[in-house]
Amino acid sequence: MNARQYIKELREKIRYYADKYYNEDAPEISDYEYDMLVQELKNLEMMNPDLVTDDSPTRKVIGDVKEGFSEVRHDVPMLSLQDVFNKEALYDFDNKMKEALGENVEYTVETKIDGLSVSLEYINGELVRGSTRGNGVIGEDVTENLKTVKSIPHKLKTPIDIEVRGEVFISRDTLLRLNEEREMSGQPHFANARNAAAGSLRQLDVNVARERDLDIYVFNVQKSNKKFLTHKESIDFLKDEGFSVVPVCNIAKNGAEIEKEIDEIGEMRGKFSFDIDGAVVKVNNLEDREKLGNTSKTPRWAIAYKYPPEKKPTKIKDIVIQVGRTGVLTPTAELETVHLAGTNVSRATLHNEDYIKDKDIRIGDTVLVQKAGDIIPEVVEVVKEKRDGSEVVFKMPEKCPVCGSDVERLENEAAVRCTGIECPARLFRSIVHFASRDAMDIEGLGPANVELLLDKGLINNIADIYYLKTEDIEKLDRMGKKSAENLINAIEKSKSNSLDKLIFGLGIRHIGKKAGKLIAAKFSDIDEIATSSAETFSDIDEIGPKMGESIVKYFNNEQVKDTIEKLKVAGVNMKGSKKELIDNRFNGMTFVLTGTLPTYTRQEAQDIIESFGGKASSSVSKKTTYVLAGEDAGSKLDKAMSLGVQVINEDEFKNMIN
Repeated sequence: MNARQYIKELREKIRYYADKYYNEDAPEISDYEYDMLVQELKNLEMMNPDLVTDDSPTRKVIGDVKEGFSEVRHDVPMLSLQDVFNKEALYDFDNKMKEALGENVEYTVETKIDGLSVSLEYINGELVRGSTRGNGVIGEDVTENLKTVKSIPHKLKTPIDIEVRGEVFISRDTLLRLNEEREMSGQPHFANARNAAAGSLRQLDVNVARERDLDIYVFNVQKSNKKFLTHKESIDFLKDEGFSVVPVCNIAKNGAEIEKEIDEIGEMRGKFSFDIDGAVVKVNNLEDREKLGNTSKTPRWAIAYKYPPEKKPTKIKDIVIQVGRTGVLTPTAELETVHLAGTNVSRATLHNEDYIKDKDIRIGDTVLVQKAGDIIPEVVEVVKEKRDGSEVVFKMPEKCPVCGSDVERLENEAAVRCTGIECPARLFRSIVHFASRDAMDIEGLGPANVELLLDKGLINNIADIYYLKTEDIEKLDRMGKKSAENLINAIEKSKSNSLDKLIFGLGIRHIGKKAGKLIAAKFSDIDEIATSSAETFSDIDEIGPKMGESIVKYFNNEQVKDTIEKLKVAGVNMKGSKKELIDNRFNGMTFVLTGTLPTYTRQEAQDIIESFGGKASSSVSKKTTYVLAGEDAGSKLDKAMSLGVQVINEDEFKNMIN
């Protein structure tokens, strides 16, 4: 293959992976693998300068505006950074800066947060707009979503006009919680913290962003009517104004000091509560930055050092099974202790059965381990030449090692799961989910109190919640009579919840909040649901065969049958909201509601549509039959007009149903 063809294919591959990463928030390869592809392209373009084009990924910031968001044109382009991967490049950067600026050049060395880059604009000290980087010139207006980030000040102490740049991220603990919740509802895991942060911020529903515990570190002043001499001075000012600024921002004066600061940040990686993907070196003096300027993609006055994945050999002493709070059996390697990326490592995840088979990992093998994202230890390779014949092939158990229930592996899934809903290993997570706001909404039954009740043996399954007594609870640590009474009242109140909240709370695989509502609306009670076939569920719009099979399998479990019976006896509502059809005049029609209607609430209008055989949807598409618009109709009305969808008002709607 000639250089022209290879460069073309490499660019296409990079654009594909970048689109998955930046636009779909669904990365398919690791950051390191992506960086190596870009580095390979840079090297090829350097050797073939006649083949360099302006649209190459090496010269253009990649990122598009997601449909549904307004565009924001950045007055100051939000550029990317030039990545370097070895210490020699740090000294080369220092030499270049000294050649251009003189021997007294000074740098800052900062943590590079692994998140989503955003701009925050303030006028007279008031937050007026927040936007994503996008392609560096045009981003997305995500102001309302950013206002849910608690560490972003809405009003500054000083009434100035200023635009700052920061990195939105989520902590590793939050990522764990979100993935557990997604596991419960059958959604795919977020691949990493950056993926989760980006997916959460770029949501059209502001409530999703609010629930995701997003955070931010601000790392640059883009423009301001207040003058600063140095970058460090501007960061200190932002900190005084109430911003959360980068946790490390130290001064260095030469290559050796830069290397020392980067090594120290590297040693701290495992101690941070969030992920970093490198360290950033910037010229400190702002006038010097102006002199150096930018390329079309990167500033000439800064570089990003990417830490290489550190791999070390060790031996697998045993492979043990851990049962997660969602019932997934995860094989874990017990290792001879090895020092890796600043910490001692004695255990490493083996992910799942397929991972072990694909890499042919055996007990007794010598393996190479590294920290995925510099945090989670994992086995990446077997050193097969070290085998002596004593190694043992591993087999996944057929029974849960915690409760003895059967385990299952569904078709097209890698995870092996415990089927017992009362398994102690998954019980905590199940009860926390059951009591959560979107499920049974039992105020006062959060993780701490669930753990307390389990530890004291007061509950052993979901149904036990409804048999708790005030006198049992008030004796517990941190509880008193008033707290106990409040909790019992909240439990009692939850008995009258609608059936969809119970369905969601039960934690049926692949059945989320929306599916729970769809199911509850189509059945008269839980007994009808429990005895229906998978085909019956598949007849419901947006309920697929996989979901239907999951529901049938769930209700055929003996532990589930026992739990449902106990909930019935306790008085928990089991009645669905199945409505009798008046007629089928709206059969095959889809309505979208937007704005405020004069006399109907949205729910009332939706109920009427469904009573005539129609369907109410939340988004406008070419398949939409009518958009029912009231006052202050927003972007849905605009989209309907652009697609040629018929728009009706409430009077026209009333004529259709009378």
